[in-house]
Amino acid sequence: MNRRAVIAATLAMPFAASIVRAAEDRRFDSAGVPIRFIEEGRGEPVILLHGYTTNLERQWVQSGVFPALAPHFRTIALDARGHGQSGKPHERSAYGPEMGRDVTRLMDHLGIRRAHIAGYSMGAHIVAQLAVLDPGRFATLTLGGAAGRLGWTADDQKRVDEESAEMDQGLLRSQFLRLWPRDRPPPSEAEIRADSERRLAGQDARALAAVRRSNPDQVVPVETLARVPMPTLGIVGTADPYLRDFERLKAAMPRLELVAIAGASHGSAPAAPEFRAGLLRFLQANPGLVG
Repeated sequence: MNRRAVIAATLAMPFAASIVRAAEDRRFDSAGVPIRFIEEGRGEPVILLHGYTTNLERQWVQSGVFPALAPHFRTIALDARGHGQSGKPHERSAYGPEMGRDVTRLMDHLGIRRAHIAGYSMGAHIVAQLAVLDPGRFATLTLGGAAGRLGWTADDQKRVDEESAEMDQGLLRSQFLRLWPRDRPPPSEAEIRADSERRLAGQDARALAAVRRSNPDQVVPVETLARVPMPTLGIVGTADPYLRDFERLKAAMPRLELVAIAGASHGSAPAAPEFRAGLLRFLQANPGLVG
């Protein structure tokens, strides 16, 4: 079966939880913070990093990405610190670059010298910083829904201050409005509150506020990111405000492979078939000496 047929067959599979039933729920100690992860499959390792306020199930398993990759790769997904079933420190200093160090510590724990790495939104910001801080550990990069924190302005700091203060109150109002699809009418206050309640149910708001406050500690200048040597894929919806950052990175990094999912928003892109297809195609086209 040729590569195109393999991809088509994989994407046609039902993405039920039974596909990853053999993925063992595991934990390890990352410099004093317990980190929960799952893995399934054989071959070159691929590590998946989820977005802010979500977890590995919602971002990767339920979207179909994890089960699409597991038949072809040793697929590993983790709950970022502050999220899911991982530890939840309340200090800003426990986040920032430490979120990336959790990845390399997990690789060391599993005996993995080099891996492919893919992140979405917050996870993509972590990937971008890791690519600069420890480039020798990664064969390819995939930036989904965010191109990295490509600089820091007074407006960026104002956003972080507002969003972290709201998070202290268990609200996602400013973030919700910032990432709202550009082609849709603004949401009502009731919609914002309902979305905040849904996303934050059972979560630790103080830990999530600390994650947000650490955003300036993850900044990577666009010129620095553009010089990393690994093949790099960007995947973003055309209705996602972060599309502008991908266009900026593409201008500085012409070799960036960019997949724009027509009509997809920041929230809907990860579950789109084009996301799974683009990621699988990129990984299979860029095999590396990893493991």
